[in-house]
Amino acid sequence: MSAKGPTPDGPPPNSPAGRATSGARTGMSTPPPRERDDRSKGDRSQDDRYKWVALSNTTLGVLIATIDGSIVIISLPAIFRGIGLDPLAPGNIGYLLWMILGYLLVSAVLVVSLGRLGDMFGRVRMYNMGFAVFACASLALSLDPFKGGSGALWLIGFRIVQAVGGSMLTANSAAILTDAFPTRQRGMALGINQITALAGQFLGLIVGGLLATIDWRAVFWVSVPIGVIGTIWSYRSLRETGSRRPGRIDWIGNLTFTAGAGALLASITYGIQPYGGHSTGWTNPLVLGGLGTGLLLLIIFCIVETRIAEPMFRLSLFRNRAFAAGNMAALLTAIARGGMQFMLIIWLQGIWLPLHGYDFERTPLWAGIFMLPLTLGFLIAGPVSGYLSDRFGARLFSTSGLLLVACSFLGLLALPVDFSYPMFAGLLLLSGIGQGMFSAPNTSAIMGSVAPEQRGVASGMRSTFQNSGTALSMGLSFSLMIVGLAGSLPHALTGGLQAQGVPTGTAEQVAGLPPVSTLFATFLGNNPISHLLAPSGVLDTLPAHNVAVLTGHSFFPELVSGPFHDGLVTVFGVATAMSLVAALASALRGRRPAS
Repeated sequence: MSAKGPTPDGPPPNSPAGRATSGARTGMSTPPPRERDDRSKGDRSQDDRYKWVALSNTTLGVLIATIDGSIVIISLPAIFRGIGLDPLAPGNIGYLLWMILGYLLVSAVLVVSLGRLGDMFGRVRMYNMGFAVFACASLALSLDPFKGGSGALWLIGFRIVQAVGGSMLTANSAAILTDAFPTRQRGMALGINQITALAGQFLGLIVGGLLATIDWRAVFWVSVPIGVIGTIWSYRSLRETGSRRPGRIDWIGNLTFTAGAGALLASITYGIQPYGGHSTGWTNPLVLGGLGTGLLLLIIFCIVETRIAEPMFRLSLFRNRAFAAGNMAALLTAIARGGMQFMLIIWLQGIWLPLHGYDFERTPLWAGIFMLPLTLGFLIAGPVSGYLSDRFGARLFSTSGLLLVACSFLGLLALPVDFSYPMFAGLLLLSGIGQGMFSAPNTSAIMGSVAPEQRGVASGMRSTFQNSGTALSMGLSFSLMIVGLAGSLPHALTGGLQAQGVPTGTAEQVAGLPPVSTLFATFLGNNPISHLLAPSGVLDTLPAHNVAVLTGHSFFPELVSGPFHDGLVTVFGVATAMSLVAALASALRGRRPAS
């Protein structure tokens, strides 16, 4: 769908009729000069007040939705201790994966459908309902009455319900803002909203770490009053200002997309787990079957969407170069950003913080604190670049931002494992600024390139690419890291353990365990050596000095630093390439997308 240019039989673009036709086609709802002048000062004042109410409410909505997407990552140790379950015990790692990724998978799969429903029945109505669902699910999570596996299933189930509410918020917030703000301020408004959403992913790490020290249920309590206040506020203050497009629900499209995307993302998630004698599960027939089934269903979905009268996924929007390029860049950037987030957490929690005297149990909280420069970069660059992109266009800022992100990845690759923090913080700040420069203008360009009645589905499609990238990033980055570790970690573990008196058989058995166990142990703030040696009971037979060395702050970090850096080179190398390809896609979007 082209956003500019006359049709072959249409009026000249510079004539009054041509301008009116072009405005209708691109979705510009700006009234002609006389109509603007005829509006009363009271109407204009009311519109000015409403747009700021819409911005503040939707910003609160996406903030709490994205904070809850990452809040459990840091607080998982406290949560599993609270329900009396060891997430790393055999058979329990599935609970761990679904606790982290269930929310992301649902968010990735449902946002298009919920954006389409917003176009049909009202974006504000869907958004308000999302706040209510989110608040109720948060309350249910904090009241988990079970222990063990049943308690974990309760939490996973209501995390999925919570994700449905969060998807209603994120799928419709950008469309509500696009309707409420005039073109000259749209980039600024969407920039604040988008950067708040991205910052929420990292703020969740800090909030989760702080609340988990109080009580594991507090991790979910915090969302309840915010959800209730947001629900009442949105129902009382928001109103429908955009175009609605009544239609029928595309049941075939919804089912094939939901099943296909769900099977694909779930299979990638299970590809992290070892299978047979392999360190990952990519040879598991169930994983391969899930990937094939997911791809087949998505192909069927694309065919169906080109033949149905009222599709949920407007594939015709990809004819618009600004829309297609913006979403491609957003997908690649989300994969690179998510991979960086997980790798930085492991780097800090498993190596750098213990080397500098932090107990493993305290590393989750401090990892979030030491990553604050990344969030600060978002908050600085996002609104500023969104404001400037309203005047100068999105391409310059978004493309330059992605080049800065690529440079930050190269800088992280050049750092030693035991780095100087000021240099590390500077690279995180550079990455945050680059991502802020990209995200706000890119979102504004995507949303401004479609007609008003399609903004809900366009917002949902944009969120789908972003959320899918985040979900894909964990499977991809962990798999690349595991492959990097599998070549050198077993030898390093065997030699290091034997040097401290661990019997050869036990050392070889521990070294032969899947690297994913070691990664998740550091991810959860556990001392990996204590966790790996505990089942054998060998720590009870060794001299106290050797036990102190094995379970101290330095043994594991020094042992794993070389193998970890090998894996880090692979992960950040791929992320650099993705950032550069995303920058190329951003540069090809065109000079000034339609607003």
